[in-house]
Amino acid sequence: MSEKNESALAPARFLKRIESIVLFAIAIVLALLAVLLLFSSGQALYVAVIGGQIRDQAIEILDSVLLVMMTMEIVYTVTLSLESHKLVAEPFLVVGAIAAIRRMLVITAESTKIENQPVLFQSTLIELGLLAVTILMISGSVYILRRSANFLPPSGEDLT
Repeated sequence: MSEKNESALAPARFLKRIESIVLFAIAIVLALLAVLLLFSSGQALYVAVIGGQIRDQAIEILDSVLLVMMTMEIVYTVTLSLESHKLVAEPFLVVGAIAAIRRMLVITAESTKIENQPVLFQSTLIELGLLAVTILMISGSVYILRRSANFLPPSGEDLT
């Protein structure tokens, strides 16, 4: 390789290192956040069980645990990006599905409080419908991604 090509690659290598460092730092922060959220959820569960308020606190605890799940899925996505230096779509779709399901569960649990407010209840039903459509679209996207992977040649093979 010529000296000119080598000097042109130096900035790219430097930026790849910076990208790896930043992604690693993001993964560490997200993992710490997930651990702290999980600890907080466990503590809330303990307090709810001891206080006999598990029924009242269940939605908040479930919401928090699903947030931990989403956070760890993002950590997984960042880890994949670090290993392959490629952006993989499927983990992001899974995070989106978890987020939509999480929102649906919270809305459903809280909808009993707004049944006597027709306008608010109607907008809540519309939001639930849109979330359901979103989940179906995300599921379809994951299915298509997985099926299309079966038709790709093994890496390294020429497409011509």
